[in-house]
Amino acid sequence: MSEPTGVLVRRDGAIAFLQLAGADRLNPIGSHTCSALAAAVREIDADPTVRAAVVHGAGRAFSAGADIDEIDGFSGGADFSRFVKGITDALELIERSPVPFIAAIHGAAMGGGLELALACDLRVVGRTVRLGLPEAKLGVLPGAGGTQRLPRLVAPTIAFEMLVTGRPITGERAYEIGLVNHVCDSPEEVLAAATALAEELAGGAPLVAQWTKSLLAETTTMPLYAAIERERDVATELFASEDGREGFASFVARRAPVFHTERP
Repeated sequence: MSEPTGVLVRRDGAIAFLQLAGADRLNPIGSHTCSALAAAVREIDADPTVRAAVVHGAGRAFSAGADIDEIDGFSGGADFSRFVKGITDALELIERSPVPFIAAIHGAAMGGGLELALACDLRVVGRTVRLGLPEAKLGVLPGAGGTQRLPRLVAPTIAFEMLVTGRPITGERAYEIGLVNHVCDSPEEVLAAATALAEELAGGAPLVAQWTKSLLAETTTMPLYAAIERERDVATELFASEDGREGFASFVARRAPVFHTERP
């Protein structure tokens, strides 16, 4: 059996880099990958000096999707259900992490690979890179959040078309429809652009990214004015925080702010 895709973690200052390490098979996502990814996210969450994280793939692809070799050995639906739960549990950790995660998509992101990117907070992609959820061509649907996260990021009609046809789109098209935040002219530029974005986030007030993630998740299904009330509470708490006071003081004094270097 082929070696499973691992997850290599390295640090560069306040930024953590998580690399899908299975380049010979285009970084397929299997049970081992999900366990390693979950462990890496928990490690990041426990370290207050980590201020941003970048997820990227080794070799030519971000990830070609779920590990077909592993799935081929399943005896029935129960095995598949356990497999998919492992993926969704790992992706939920990314989504719930106080750290902003950036997907650096320098190569193809298909199926579970795109679902991983969808769980990240920000996405940077190469202009000609292919992204898609091809499960429909196999007579099934994505099972790791694709049908739920995609229509929360793009127009429902566009999401529906991608889901029922399984056709991939380019990075340029993904940028046009709002699926990704930044598009690069070449795959080689993607990791550098994602790193620059991570550095920008790491240089800001750590509570801002943390509270933005939690506020958006909490208020997505709230009525508008209840959500605005919650926003007011969060804004007030940030204003009263040490970094909030520093931010306003530095603005008045016309100097650069000096924010905390660690998450609370």
